[in-house]
Amino acid sequence: MKRIFPIIIVLISISLIGIIFIQISWLNNMLVAKEEQIREKLQTVTGVVAAELSQAKGFNITARPFPGFDEFSMEQTKPLTLGSRLTAEDIKEKIDTVFKRQNFDYVPYQFALATLSGEALGTIERQSPEFKQWRQDTVNYFPVIQYITPPSGSAAENLTADEFLIIVIPIKKMVFKDLQPRIIAAILFTLVIVTAFYLTVHTMIRQKKLNVIKNDFINNMTHEFKTPIATISLAVDALKNPKVIGNPEKLTYFSSIIKEENQRMNRQVETILKSALLDRQEIQLNKRPLHVHQIIEDVADNFALRLQEKGGDMEIHLNAENDLIEGDEVHINNIINNLLDNAVKYSKENVPPHISLTTSSAPRKFIIRIEDNGIGMTRETVKRIFEKFYRAHTGNLHNVKGFGLGLSYVKSVVEAHDGTIKPESTLGKGSVFTIELPVQG
Repeated sequence: MKRIFPIIIVLISISLIGIIFIQISWLNNMLVAKEEQIREKLQTVTGVVAAELSQAKGFNITARPFPGFDEFSMEQTKPLTLGSRLTAEDIKEKIDTVFKRQNFDYVPYQFALATLSGEALGTIERQSPEFKQWRQDTVNYFPVIQYITPPSGSAAENLTADEFLIIVIPIKKMVFKDLQPRIIAAILFTLVIVTAFYLTVHTMIRQKKLNVIKNDFINNMTHEFKTPIATISLAVDALKNPKVIGNPEKLTYFSSIIKEENQRMNRQVETILKSALLDRQEIQLNKRPLHVHQIIEDVADNFALRLQEKGGDMEIHLNAENDLIEGDEVHINNIINNLLDNAVKYSKENVPPHISLTTSSAPRKFIIRIEDNGIGMTRETVKRIFEKFYRAHTGNLHNVKGFGLGLSYVKSVVEAHDGTIKPESTLGKGSVFTIELPVQG
């Protein structure tokens, strides 16, 4: 499994990169094809406009191709250009008419009518307001230049000045506008693929972690149950000894051992069952008004003997002005007991444990702060200590007993009381747990 997992990640990553590369290539080809299509269409439409404008070029005009044209005076003897006879509005009207007829009227444009000077464009006779600005931006705008020739066989042929029609369109904008739905769809599908990839990898990593946690839990549970079972087995064997059977004191002694170990296993089973109930949110809290200071004093008294055995001590500062909360006495007792128990269990070797328990008040809150001088935790451990079955000491290391359910239980109970718990720790210096609970009144 350890070898297969990275191989799967690599294969999925290669597949994802390949799909994204194909998507980008497809989009790029599609943009190029669409741009070429619009260019060809503009060439065609501009040619039609130029052809219709050429009908007005020269002397012989039998009908007015544009509204408002003055009749051409036969007394005039010099050739006239389109720029001298048509206004910018006239040219725009003709372009709009052709664009609409060619189903190209959705395309914005700017135009100019210019004469030819040598081999280059000479004087611009007529132009739209933004033509110059668009014409200079050759990256985003595409121009089409179309020569306007007079009708073949007309009196103006070979006599009128050479003129050109220039139409500029925002080619990039039009391409993206036409392909916008497909581009959005491609991006969305790519995001879906990336999201699916992330969720797959995340799930696989999570499953791997859960598998490790499960194995650690099984190892810890086996060790926790193995010790009392072995003790009970030895005590039972001792009870079969004729010397013990005839000695009431030894009978009582070994019987008490069996009872204590049996109670120990029962407590361990209850811990696991409580955790399962909290996970399914089936536990029922028996809430009533509680004075937390009294509970703290009772729990602290029970730890006095354990601390004395290790040469440690506990400072208690009950500074909260209001310690009355609505809570379950058994569970509130358990969370304080669990935190103090951890402070003792995770103390440093050959260093007397020192615990400081302080209470304080905040607006509508009761605050408990438990600080120790133990081994502390890394940042990674602090992030994961509330995960079920997680323990900083795992595998075959059983210097600290338990299933990794204590802090998960504490967090569940605190949140069930509408409170919060915040851990802080420095490796080698100790840990601090701060609990905030809502108060009555």
